[in-house]
Amino acid sequence: MVDDWAWLADGVRAVLGVTDTAIFVYFVLLNSSYLGLLLLAAAEFFRHLRRVPFNGLEDLFRSPLTAPVSVLMPAYNEGAGIVAAVQAMTALRYPRFEIVVIDDGSTDDTFARLEREFDLVTVPRVVPDEVPFRGQVISVHVARANPDGLIVVRKVNGGKADALNVGINLSRHPLVCMADADSVLDPEALLSVVKPFADDPLEVAAVGGVVRIANGCAVVGGRVVDVRMPRQWLVRMQIVEYLRAFLMGRTGWSRLGGLVVISGAFGMFRRDLLARVGGMAHDTIGEDAELVVRLHHHLRERGEAYRVVFVAEPVSWSEAPVTLRVLGRQRTRWHRGIAEILRTHSGMLLRPRYGRIGLFALPYYVVFELMAPFVELSALVLFPAGILVDAVDLDFAWRFALVAYGYGMLVSIASLLLEEVSFHRYPRWDDLGRGFVAAILENLGYRQALAYYQARGAWQAWRNKKQVWGTMPRQGFDTVRS
Repeated sequence: MVDDWAWLADGVRAVLGVTDTAIFVYFVLLNSSYLGLLLLAAAEFFRHLRRVPFNGLEDLFRSPLTAPVSVLMPAYNEGAGIVAAVQAMTALRYPRFEIVVIDDGSTDDTFARLEREFDLVTVPRVVPDEVPFRGQVISVHVARANPDGLIVVRKVNGGKADALNVGINLSRHPLVCMADADSVLDPEALLSVVKPFADDPLEVAAVGGVVRIANGCAVVGGRVVDVRMPRQWLVRMQIVEYLRAFLMGRTGWSRLGGLVVISGAFGMFRRDLLARVGGMAHDTIGEDAELVVRLHHHLRERGEAYRVVFVAEPVSWSEAPVTLRVLGRQRTRWHRGIAEILRTHSGMLLRPRYGRIGLFALPYYVVFELMAPFVELSALVLFPAGILVDAVDLDFAWRFALVAYGYGMLVSIASLLLEEVSFHRYPRWDDLGRGFVAAILENLGYRQALAYYQARGAWQAWRNKKQVWGTMPRQGFDTVRS
């Protein structure tokens, strides 16, 4: 009996030794991939900064040939910040554009605030059905002083994707920009994100812009006038995460030609392609990323030359969750969206006809995005167990901690330094210091909490659990202060 228990204990030690080594290798590869994307982003930023004095944005602004843009803003219970967001949109430096706000069945004072601020009047307008939508359109309104520049649509609630499809149908211009109603754009954001279309109008299919966190910043008249780190450490850690994963990661993938995610908070698309692929999908919770993957899928199958580009300079400022509960709901949705997208487009994986998207980008998302939270949570259980049963020695334990967390801290701090050198968005030394501290603290609880929420989202997708968006309480931009 003793020999049987000894054999079992030896077997457990052997299994834990192998799994802990595999997890160690996984973290080496994961953080090395982040570092590689960071280096690619650095090269792109250096190239961008060299071209800034000659970017031609002023010529683009004054040219009568600059393509007009329809800006779509879906809104559901966004009363706290909707006026500031629309004011920021109407004040953008761009020669010709329209704003289409789609009130998706709000139950708060979203429409009342818009009606009062912009003196809206009802107009008889038929909404085409070029792109399918479900929620009935109740009424269409325009601003009395600017009927061609601001349109507000009221419809029965059907979700963000449905609201965007109504907006696509109403849009009159060849380029469509999607922006969240809780966002504020930099003054030259449209000019910057349109630049790739102007430079290569035949091949550029979509352009994504960077999203930054507005919490702690002062916003006056729909403009971010003072960039500060917020008071809450939870939000500071999100800022570091946004820099590493979104700004650096997406810039790196864009340089590789493998960008598969454009944030729904700020992205621009050719309208003809949106109509061709049927607009936004109703059956996924990550409709923004799914649209980009579907565009890749569609264009690759037809052998058309195209590019999907990410530009890091135009900024969309958005509120981030200030409580762990709301953050958890957000990240559960995001990861569920990734799982649904990869399942829907699994036929693209490892198939040469889909080029670097099928061979590199999507497999990377399976291994290092979809599965990362499960590996993280496994490490929290298996690695301590390996130490307890002497399957892992202390020297290996230190190496593991340095690779899994020290390496991650290094990448986060390097992202902050690169952001400071390239864009200098946080001019105060104390704000940078708080950012460096947040880069360390995010590995001590924040990261593990996110892994749980992300794993929950993927599990919900695999079980086909009913989709629930939930709500995020808004402070409103005019009240956001450090």
